[in-house]
Amino acid sequence: MATATQETLTTPSTLQSGLPETGTEAKRYSSLDANRGFIMLILASEGFGFSALHGDPTWGRIARWFDHVPWEGGVFWDMIQPAFMFMVGLAMPFALARRKELGATERDNFHHVLMRSLRLIILSQIIIWVGSGAIKPQLINVLSQIAFTYTLTYLLLKFRWRYQAVAAIVLLIGWTALFFAFPGPDGPFSHRNHVGLVVDRAIFHYDYDPAYSTLNFIPSTLWTLSGAWVGNLLMHSKSHADNLKKLAAGMVFSFVVAFGAPGFLLSSSFARQLSSSTASGGFCSC
Repeated sequence: MATATQETLTTPSTLQSGLPETGTEAKRYSSLDANRGFIMLILASEGFGFSALHGDPTWGRIARWFDHVPWEGGVFWDMIQPAFMFMVGLAMPFALARRKELGATERDNFHHVLMRSLRLIILSQIIIWVGSGAIKPQLINVLSQIAFTYTLTYLLLKFRWRYQAVAAIVLLIGWTALFFAFPGPDGPFSHRNHVGLVVDRAIFHYDYDPAYSTLNFIPSTLWTLSGAWVGNLLMHSKSHADNLKKLAAGMVFSFVVAFGAPGFLLSSSFARQLSSSTASGGFCSC
C-alpha cells in the first residue's frame, strides 16, 4: 500500500518506464509512522494481551475494548480497520506527488495503483488459502478491501474536492439504501441474510461472520478518502497551527454528527458494515 515516504522509483518496472532515479532522501511524517506502528503493535500483541482477561474483576471491562462486539455497539477494536483505511489514504497524496516529481505520468500512476491493488488481492487469497487449508476465494480479507478502496480513492482524487465530497455522500447513502431495499429477516441491518451476505453467497458460495462482506469496500472507501483529504491538507498547508485547528474542527464535527445521528447509525450492525473486513490465516485479527 502507499506510504508517506514519497516512494523512490528504483524498481525494474520504473526503469523500463524511463522514469529518472533519484538519490534524494524522501520526507517522512513521523506521526504517520508512529500511528502505523501503534496499530501494528496492538494487532501483533492481540491488544497488549487485554483480550485474554475477559471475566477478570479488575481488567474485564478494559478487555472488552479489545474484542469485537457481537453486533450492537462499538468499541476500540472495531476502529482498527478504519485506522488501516485512513492510513492508506493519508499516504496516497505524498506517494503520488513524489512519483510525479520523478517523472511519472498519470498513466504511469494509474498502472502503479492497479498493479499494487492486484498484488494485494493475490496476496490476500494466498493468506486465506494457507490459513484454511483449502482453495477458498473470497474478498473480505483486509488486503482485498484495501485494494478496492485504494483504487476507488485514486479515481475520486481526480475530481475537485466538492465532487469528492458528493461522491462520499452518495456512497454512504447508497450503501444505506441497499440495506433498506434488501432487508434481512429482521429488517434493515439484520445480522441474518443482509444484502452483503446474499451477494457473497451467490458469488463465492460461503457464509462468514455477518459483519463482513465483499461489499464493505463501498462504505470503507470513505475512510480511505478521508485520509487522502488529510494528506492533501498536510501537503498544501504551511502552518502546523492551522492544520491542528482544521483537524480538531473536523474531529468535533464528526463526533457531533455521530452522536446526533439516528439510532440505527450508531448500532454495530451499521457501523461494522461501514468499517469492518478481516484477514484470515493468522495474518491480522482486526
